Amino acid sequence: MDSLRIAVILPCYNEEAAIADTIAGFRSALPSAAIYVYDNNSRDRTVELAKTAGAVVQTERQQGKGHVVRRMFADVDADIYVMADGDLTYDPKAAPEMVRMLVDEELDMVVGTRQHEAKEAYRGGHVLGNRIFTRLLAGLFGRSFSDIFSGYRVFSRRFVKSFPVLSEGFEIETEMSVHALELRMPVGEVETAYGARPAGSASKLSTYRDGWRILRTIGTLYRVERPALFYGGLGALLLVAAIILAVPLILTYLDTGLVPRFPTAILVTGMVVIAVLSFFAGLILDTVTRGRRELRRLFYLSYQAPQTKP
Repeated sequence: MDSLRIAVILPCYNEEAAIADTIAGFRSALPSAAIYVYDNNSRDRTVELAKTAGAVVQTERQQGKGHVVRRMFADVDADIYVMADGDLTYDPKAAPEMVRMLVDEELDMVVGTRQHEAKEAYRGGHVLGNRIFTRLLAGLFGRSFSDIFSGYRVFSRRFVKSFPVLSEGFEIETEMSVHALELRMPVGEVETAYGARPAGSASKLSTYRDGWRILRTIGTLYRVERPALFYGGLGALLLVAAIILAVPLILTYLDTGLVPRFPTAILVTGMVVIAVLSFFAGLILDTVTRGRRELRRLFYLSYQAPQTKP
């Protein structure tokens, strides 16, 4: 692996309590790797300490992890990318094994599945939310990962350069997972220790606000990537509701030859028309999505999988 260019990229926001130790940990685990710290408007000494520790420090002014990842992936040029948070919750010692798996098995992404022993490391609400969203993603897209919200990941160059990064905040991990699933990329998982934050470091994740944003992102990705099922499902619901409303009208008409409830009849007609339009809109958008997916796949294939040079 010495012939491969490895970049460790660390998104940071107010991590002065842990950034120096995080950099030292990854430098020890991956001695040949270049270490980049992307600061997201920290108001403490994160930038100063990162520079002192020898990292390449850049600043992203747009607030949000998604903006930081977009900047990192655009700026950094490497064969293998190791992404982790700068708060020392992820174990740097797991990085060599994750990189080895990516190279040996020619994968495009390896996810560090978090295993935590300390109660302070992972709030109960986050554990429950992770399980719910992981199962939801599997139900909507056919398969998923054990930990879709893990920020500890190793990527190939072709993953990074084919990933558009549309998210703004912590929903970025969900978008990464769906990107890999939709392009049928070879991926893997490695169990990694997940520790408690050091004193002076606090979680930036809001359980309810960011949970809602993640749910909205999953819905948007499903609508964009599965339009036939999304709009077809809406059309089917409208059609079923229209049939339920129409049954009394039909029975009354068969019995009396009259349709006394014109507002209901008009509503049923409108619902059926919208259901049909929704169905055909899904078919049309599915064709567009398929073409867009083919282009993304071809662009992805234009980059070679990471391989050690003979």
